[in-house]
Amino acid sequence: MDIDDPKDVVRRGYDALSRHYEQSYATETKYQPWLDTLQQRIPATATVLDLGCGSGLPVARVLSAAGHRVTGVDISGEQIRRARELVPEAEFRQADATAVEFPGASFDAVVSLYALIHIPLDEQPPLLARIATWLRPGGWFLGTTGHSAWTGTDDNWLGGGATMWWSHADAATYRDWLTRAGLTVEGEEFVPEGDSGHALFWARRP
Repeated sequence: MDIDDPKDVVRRGYDALSRHYEQSYATETKYQPWLDTLQQRIPATATVLDLGCGSGLPVARVLSAAGHRVTGVDISGEQIRRARELVPEAEFRQADATAVEFPGASFDAVVSLYALIHIPLDEQPPLLARIATWLRPGGWFLGTTGHSAWTGTDDNWLGGGATMWWSHADAATYRDWLTRAGLTVEGEEFVPEGDSGHALFWARRP
């Protein structure tokens, strides 16, 4: 399939299947251990960026409920509309993650789960470098990336009739990109999904 604007494919796919996505992936149970660990590592009332926040479930909702100040960014207007309804105490922006701007040292943590893999490969290293600048010294990046390199589409994503697009490098490349961005990789694990899976990284700004 020839993709003129992969980001537009991603935006339309999530607009169409916002609710379907939540029902298809048990994000509440899957993300909870990661969010528990994050909260042990950040201040009691931290400022957190949820990059690729989707409908705000569960990351923005869990962290907001715990007293953290959360800003969510997502390319999908439908996801942002639902996030504002579901997590009214957080702030949400509809924006392309690679174009959004924040002052330096704005956040105690940046969380980006299953979002980088929807961004064109050449735009991912510069985004990671910007994420590093948004973190305060000692701040944490928690993100999922590809485990093996792949770029492609699914024309019937989740059986919902919409097309979705992905592009990711392998875990070793992401480790290198995070390091080049100025972050110290503190942890890496394989998260299985179907026949393959993703890499989960914990990285810290020195």
